[in-house]
Amino acid sequence: MSPRNLNLGLRPSPAALLRAACLAAALVLPFAVQAKEAAPLADDPVVEQRMIAISEDLRCLVCQNESLAGSHAELAEALRDEIREQIRAGKSDKEISDYLVDRYGDFVLYRPPLKAATVLLWFGPLALVLVGLGALVRILRRRGREVPPADLSAAEASQADALLASLDRPVPPESSNKPAP
Repeated sequence: MSPRNLNLGLRPSPAALLRAACLAAALVLPFAVQAKEAAPLADDPVVEQRMIAISEDLRCLVCQNESLAGSHAELAEALRDEIREQIRAGKSDKEISDYLVDRYGDFVLYRPPLKAATVLLWFGPLALVLVGLGALVRILRRRGREVPPADLSAAEASQADALLASLDRPVPPESSNKPAP
């Protein structure tokens, strides 16, 4: 063999370089696709802190189980921008909350006020549990009435008594199934 044909690992072959480049591109490409433009830092930290305090008490209308402050939905970002604008306009926290409630209803609040329109939000889960328990009790009572007691003949009763009596006695070892030594 000539020294030209020997690859001692000092120089990778072009095919190996191409494979390594494809592997690197395949590993990096998903991250590049998901990359977004960095959000600008808050112009006014006081406004940003107040916006976060207000939006933590508000529900994301898209996610529904996440606060407006923690949601990454586009609507949540738009609502946070709206809150920032209202803070800059000098509105109080209550005015901002009232504006969002007027626009989206009491559902936007994590702790909606107890009033006629929100009674279902407050007591609906309890009512569903109580209705379910009532239905379960009714079904079980009806089932108990529908099953008639079993009338056994004398032969069946004696056979049942024999079976119950055999359960009370210790079971003898099975010597008939074992081969003789």
